[in-house]
Amino acid sequence: MSINPNMAEVASLLGEASRATILTSLMDGRYHTASELAFMAGIKPQTASFHLAKLVDGNLVKVEKQGRHRYFQLANEEIAQFLETFLTISPPPEVRSLKQSSQVKLLQDARTCYDHLAGKLGVQLTESMVHLGYLEKNETEFVVTFKGQQFFTDFGIDLKALTRKRRSFSHACLDWSERRHHLAGALGYGLLSRFLDLEWITRVPSIRAIKVTEKGKLGFKQIFQIEL
Repeated sequence: MSINPNMAEVASLLGEASRATILTSLMDGRYHTASELAFMAGIKPQTASFHLAKLVDGNLVKVEKQGRHRYFQLANEEIAQFLETFLTISPPPEVRSLKQSSQVKLLQDARTCYDHLAGKLGVQLTESMVHLGYLEKNETEFVVTFKGQQFFTDFGIDLKALTRKRRSFSHACLDWSERRHHLAGALGYGLLSRFLDLEWITRVPSIRAIKVTEKGKLGFKQIFQIEL
């Protein structure tokens, strides 16, 4: 009899295609209803509710009730990080339509990974901040330099408030499409929120892709030396 944690139980939850789609859809970090997730997974709402109940029981997803409505979200940042890493060893999707091909490209270009930027943009941003001397990378995380502290403050990010959050501050997350690390944690969340406030980026409905606005293209070029 094994004394190790039951990895097979988690693997069985990921092994069903509809549940896997629901989990990747929840990687946008937001709450969704069962109906919304059913639409994203291409299944009936009753079927989505069945799968969501299993995911909640397996502690991969949490649920919040507002009156008669129930909203679902990934249980925590660690689950999102696990899923992002799992995606790096998963085979690419079989593209069967022009629409699907366009959606895959959007996700690869820029997307949310729970509550921070990922994809080509997320990796470019992270590597630019290292090159500019705002961050230094060690094996598992990025460290904000003295120069970086001044930059983030001037950019409108409250580092002290972010350090008070009960979560990792600036860990390195392996990007499944770029196979390089992007910035995650509270600082990654702070940057994503700031870009949304500045209207540099917008969310793409129904998928967790991010689009850069014309204002954002100028901002990323001027502030981070990124050509988009």
